[in-house]
Amino acid sequence: MNKIVGLFTLLLLMFSCKPMQNKNKEKQFAEEVNSDFTIAFGSCNKTKKNNVLWDDVLAVKPDLWAWGGDIIYADTENMDTLHKMYAAQKNLPSYAEIVDSIPIIGTWDDHDYGLNDGGKEFSAKKGSQQEFLDFMDVPKDSPRRKQEGVYTLHSYNTPKGKVNVIVLDTRYFRTALTEDLEISKRNKPNVYGEGTILGKEQWLWFKDVLTKSDADFNVILSSVQVLSNKHGFECWGNFPHEVDKLKNVIVSSKAKGVILLSGDRHISEFSKTEVKGLDYPLLDFTSSGLTHAYKDFSGEENPFRVGEVVFTESFGVLKFDFEKKKVVFQIVGNNAEVLEKTEQWY
Repeated sequence: MNKIVGLFTLLLLMFSCKPMQNKNKEKQFAEEVNSDFTIAFGSCNKTKKNNVLWDDVLAVKPDLWAWGGDIIYADTENMDTLHKMYAAQKNLPSYAEIVDSIPIIGTWDDHDYGLNDGGKEFSAKKGSQQEFLDFMDVPKDSPRRKQEGVYTLHSYNTPKGKVNVIVLDTRYFRTALTEDLEISKRNKPNVYGEGTILGKEQWLWFKDVLTKSDADFNVILSSVQVLSNKHGFECWGNFPHEVDKLKNVIVSSKAKGVILLSGDRHISEFSKTEVKGLDYPLLDFTSSGLTHAYKDFSGEENPFRVGEVVFTESFGVLKFDFEKKKVVFQIVGNNAEVLEKTEQWY
């Protein structure tokens, strides 16, 4: 009898971890939801692969496109090579239409930064920063040209409310990861208190802009996942004290409607957690990837996951309703089909 119960329990656990792809749900389309302000965002884009989603991004009619990192896959210290790859991306007709139609902001991740899983040790990071800013059409006289790191603040005022997008740099200052010797090519959390993701100056800046924010919603863009922390790949969870620090800054700032966006993983999902001092759950919306996805994904532990993992090409959409203090979050695939969604009131 005990063997039967044990087998049943094992099967139940296996089923609960099995990813699903929305196959049995009635199709919905992103443009069907009204919005006072719309952000579309995505990550993991290989220039040599066909991106079939740009026309769907246009169909959603976003007020803003935000790059979540890995705009190109350069992995190089050669700035001439990096420059040519950015130029190739910018000259793609489908992306050029995005540039002509939608304001574009964003951050980088390791592959456009120039070093796989790279951090502060990357020797070419200063030159890489200038190439990134060129791609983003940041003026040559911008203060961002002189600061270390690509972090910045963008504010959007509408007749009904205001959205701040706080762009973080999780590469320039990030200290070393701790390799998990028991699992090949994976990481484990650093000793609590050791290491940093944002670095001293960026942390001070982040606390200041969030505390001073008068926006109705504050969107924080991080290239790597903030909440999901069990997979062993890059994430804020490799620096658990930095996760706690982030939560503490969010609470102490008293900023309204804080939302986390992330990329990197070649899967898309929603993660959510309750934070003491916040009267709403903190949500981390991961959108990845645009041209390639983890098609062989078979499941992984994420104690914060809400809904299903999407492991086909997709991008993220946030639709803001200022009157209701509500945001609709959508994972959108080809033909503007909503593959997964969730809603949150703030």
